[in-house]
Amino acid sequence: MLLALLEEIGAALIERAENCGRVTVLFLETIAHLKGVVRLRGGGFTLVMRQMAHLGVDSLPIVLLINLFTGMVMTVQTAHEFIKYGTQFSIGGVIAIAMGRELGPVLTGVVMAGRVGAAITAEIGSMKVTEQIDALRVMATNPIQYLVVPRFIACVIMLPLLVVFADLIGTVGGYMVAVYYYHINGASFLNSIKSFAIAGDVTGGLLKAAVFGGIIAIIGCHKGLTTREGAEGVGQATTSSVVCSIILIFVFNYFLSLLLYR
Repeated sequence: MLLALLEEIGAALIERAENCGRVTVLFLETIAHLKGVVRLRGGGFTLVMRQMAHLGVDSLPIVLLINLFTGMVMTVQTAHEFIKYGTQFSIGGVIAIAMGRELGPVLTGVVMAGRVGAAITAEIGSMKVTEQIDALRVMATNPIQYLVVPRFIACVIMLPLLVVFADLIGTVGGYMVAVYYYHINGASFLNSIKSFAIAGDVTGGLLKAAVFGGIIAIIGCHKGLTTREGAEGVGQATTSSVVCSIILIFVFNYFLSLLLYR
């Protein structure tokens, strides 16, 4: 029984290592094919712009809604304590820093992993099980160049742009609660942002967002390209894509925070 257990653990570890290797190879191939996307049939620029609209612009409403209420909740949770200790003049800076460094990029990344990562996996997975990817190869079209690269570029570009709006709307939500609920002076709120927040708080979050966008695109495409046959396989790949993307977002967030803010 012990031997069987060790065999199962070893097989699971080997499978995880193989998956990590496949993801790494896909990422390197995607980087290698970045320049070639402009030579694609139908126009590589058109493909990228279409993915940017679909994956980025269409996600803006839900990103704004979630980050608006996040900024409001952050202010509700912290304003009372700041007022109790007489430091209410610093609320605006704390909210802006929290949104710029952590909440904006992480929450937007998680939302995009659930919405965009699932959509990428389902779309490519459906193409895989219906043999459309094999048809691309028959037509001398590289699937990575045609399917993966445009989605990778779109995610890496659009996620930081979404985070800019997320940071702004989250701070606006905090301002509304601070001024109209806790009756904190609006000028004091804005001045604290100028005093405490620096450009690195925002640019660090944007760098995180670009990394998160690459993770979502690569994991989503990998799960789609390795989908097993049948509708059940597409569903399993989609679920696995979302879970893996969210886990990697939190893992990379820790190491990026150590690198950027220690």
